[in-house]
Amino acid sequence: MLRWLIGGGREPQGLAEKSPLQTIGEEQTQNPYTELLVLKAHHDIVRFLVQLDDYRFASAGDDGIVVVWNAQTGEKLLELNGHTQKITALITFPCLESCEEKSQLILTASADKTVIVWNCDTGRQVQKVSCFQSTVKCLTILQRLDVWLSGGNDLCVWNRKLDLLCKTSHLSDTGISALIEIPKNCVVAAVGKELIIFRLVAPTEGSLEWDILEVKRLLDHQDNILSLANVNDLSFVTGSHVGELIIWDILDWTMQACERNFWDPSPQVDTQQEIKLCQKPNDISIHHFTWDEENVFAAVGRGLYVYNLQMKRVIACQKTAHDSSVLHVAKLPNRQLISCSEDGSVRIWELREKQQLAAEPVPTGFFNMWGFGKANKQASQPVKKQQENVTSCLLELVGDLIGHSSSVEMFLYFEDHGLVTCSADHLIILWKNGERESGLRSLKLFQKLEENGDLYLAV
Repeated sequence: MLRWLIGGGREPQGLAEKSPLQTIGEEQTQNPYTELLVLKAHHDIVRFLVQLDDYRFASAGDDGIVVVWNAQTGEKLLELNGHTQKITALITFPCLESCEEKSQLILTASADKTVIVWNCDTGRQVQKVSCFQSTVKCLTILQRLDVWLSGGNDLCVWNRKLDLLCKTSHLSDTGISALIEIPKNCVVAAVGKELIIFRLVAPTEGSLEWDILEVKRLLDHQDNILSLANVNDLSFVTGSHVGELIIWDILDWTMQACERNFWDPSPQVDTQQEIKLCQKPNDISIHHFTWDEENVFAAVGRGLYVYNLQMKRVIACQKTAHDSSVLHVAKLPNRQLISCSEDGSVRIWELREKQQLAAEPVPTGFFNMWGFGKANKQASQPVKKQQENVTSCLLELVGDLIGHSSSVEMFLYFEDHGLVTCSADHLIILWKNGERESGLRSLKLFQKLEENGDLYLAV
């Protein structure tokens, strides 16, 4: 069902106190998503979306089913049934160049302690693994080695035929929450508050067996790690429940930078409300990262932070970007950022440059990396002088997409087909560029009239 999106302002719902939330008027001139298409197929929380190709995506969640959709039309293409409990991980499985069958495959893991490989072109269940001792919480593909890894209470390595190549012993009852690939045939696993580096040993002439070796444990986080992501060829980043952000060297696994104080408790003007809002630990939890060549964008509690990799400091932030925790953030090609939240909102931000005034105090309390941050009285003056000519940025709200009635878990961005969001309200919404869609409808109308001979062009 297609309907127009009207209005932009959003009233906070269910809040004990009014938060200093930036709002936007009904005239959202820079927001292209003026139409929406509501897609119904799930009957429980939809937690995962994955892009299959230029026009298809798959969705999955707590009802245990996987649905394949057409991102252009919103048509439901396939429904994949095979799991008996909620889905806990969803990932695409790239085809090998040597494979005759070029069908798109995905892997799904479930709380029913199974992993299934699906053919997304036919809906066929290719293979199923049911030998897990615990729920698989994360999946990752090591395409160069043509293997995939599953993370639960242990770490398992599988080949394309779903043969178990090797596994670790029981790691912990909390299990592996996230996995990423790093150089030298290594992976990083987040296990509670620890990062464990594993090295995969491929078969050689001397040994035909695969092996996985624990190389190192990084114990610098004080609380559970919620987010783990590769940033570039040089570093990866982690974020914890209590707001610790650490940037690591990807080769020697040393700490490049660390921040533990997102909120400055020192008594300053206009900070009392901010401190009051951020007393709960969840208000500084780092749920998600995205990045580009220059910056890391972090979803911290209710806020968004832009950390510049070269400057090693925050260049922009919105401390209260949403009324509740920000769950997912993505960077668009045009210096825009999209975020979604537990409050049911999806918001579009534009990163704009602003010359910092000389009289403006140096930001304190977030990303005090390499000496940027709190300074003592003796050192404050030189630091301020150093900051005078530094270009700072603003995150300006340019769009507020109102359509979901509950927590928005994540989203996908299609350059040609719009934005896809999934929610705890069981719905998926396909947000469309209204101007583009209007032009396409007009073009189709003229083509239809011309086919029927009803369109006469004057010569």
